[in-house]
Amino acid sequence: MAKVMTINSGSSSLKFKLYEMPEEKVLCSGNCERIGLADGIFTIKYDGKKDQTFPVFPNHAVAAKTVVDALVEKGIIKSFDEIEAAGHRIVQGGKYFSKSAFFDEDTEKKIESLIPLAPLHNAAHLTCFKAFKQVLPNCKHVAVFDTAFHQTMEPQDYVFPIPYELTEKYDIRRYGAHGTSHKYLAQRSFEYLKGVEHPRVISCHIGSGASITAIKDGKCVATSMGLTPLGGIMMGTRTGDMDPSVFNYVVTVTGKSAEEVYQMFNKKSGFAGVGGSSDSRDILAAAEKGDERCILAHDLYVRRICDYIGQYYVRLGGCDMIIFSAGVGENEPRTRKAVINQLYPSLGVKLDEEANNSARGVEKVISTKDSKILVAVIPTDEEVMIARDAYDMCILGK
Repeated sequence: MAKVMTINSGSSSLKFKLYEMPEEKVLCSGNCERIGLADGIFTIKYDGKKDQTFPVFPNHAVAAKTVVDALVEKGIIKSFDEIEAAGHRIVQGGKYFSKSAFFDEDTEKKIESLIPLAPLHNAAHLTCFKAFKQVLPNCKHVAVFDTAFHQTMEPQDYVFPIPYELTEKYDIRRYGAHGTSHKYLAQRSFEYLKGVEHPRVISCHIGSGASITAIKDGKCVATSMGLTPLGGIMMGTRTGDMDPSVFNYVVTVTGKSAEEVYQMFNKKSGFAGVGGSSDSRDILAAAEKGDERCILAHDLYVRRICDYIGQYYVRLGGCDMIIFSAGVGENEPRTRKAVINQLYPSLGVKLDEEANNSARGVEKVISTKDSKILVAVIPTDEEVMIARDAYDMCILGK
């Protein structure tokens, strides 16, 4: 048995889980919130209990020390040396990483070089890694990349039709995101598709951030997010794909800078831009009361999801399974119903209404037995995928 920690850091947050491996037993989990602000929040769950305190986290180093100190104080571990491996989620691995990698000088430099592609994420990941390296000096650290799963795409699926010298010189291409989630869903799909020689799966990781991936034989064939997480389907605050000339036109008519418009498309668009709230629950509640903009926002969202599923059905040459996951996919039967009803005329996907209505945060098949494509809700588990990679590399030496 070995204790493995998973770490998922943002610019002002630090989520963690401690596993006992290889059993994949969660010993504790928690979150440091509002790092860098005067009113931090520290939450830790263990032994069926939930403790919450309000320390100040001036930086990630203090947050990391708070986490490991709490593990000892609460008797979850006896000493820091019990934690043999730590897996760190890294959003952007660029062209460099098709699998997880040990943190060394080269890995750090490459992650740093990719900060322009994920400025809020990669910089925070590096800061957090250095903080944990300081408080857990005898622990092995592994970088697990969101983009790695998508490195199996063929050039015609990831190259953009821009002057090719830009593609070559600046590595401008489709990288995708949520790869750790899509990989988990791909592996879970095998349990449902036993006997299928070459399983074809479309996984829908739809939440505030959202991406859809076409998977064949457990490998990514195509994915919706692009150079950055702004591409793909419409999201909570992001536009997703659209006519590129909209960007230049908005700069021209508003007088805003390119950076201001880019931030607008990232942080004030999607559900927030069309319907007035980034939360799909607010949008659906208002839509059911007849709010026209919220009805439009949800209709746009559903249409974009269906567009990608249709596109990937063709790309895969058919589909054996559609998976709904993440915040909306796991918990919102109304959105799933709207998507499946739109797919029915062309793809023959049939919804089991009772199963769909009861599938909230649980794994369940929601299609009927005579549906031409199996449809299931599968809650994603990115943390366990990170823990598996860290355990395999650090403990088993794989």
